Amino acid sequence: MQIFLEDGRVAIDNNGVENAIRPTAIGKKNWLFIGAAEAGERSAILYTIIENCRRSGINPDEYLRDVLTRLPRMTNHQTHTVTPQAWAKEKSGEQAFLKQ
Repeated sequence: MQIFLEDGRVAIDNNGVENAIRPTAIGKKNWLFIGAAEAGERSAILYTIIENCRRSGINPDEYLRDVLTRLPRMTNHQTHTVTPQAWAKEKSGEQAFLKQ
């Protein structure tokens, strides 16, 4: 279990991962009695979306506001256009268009 001694690219600790999941770990205790049994699954989905936004450098609040207002008018075949990565690409294209 001392692979980091053999390969200098391997980190000695996992602080990055622990820091990324800290809000979830704290929230888990705070939201223990969130409601219905399905609430845990919904929470996991939201945590995943928010963490994907953070890792992609997207403001989660801005992303969720935009996507949740557009989503009711979309078909199932259009939802792939609002993943955090696709959304960021679309927004960067809009910014480039506005600068011209």
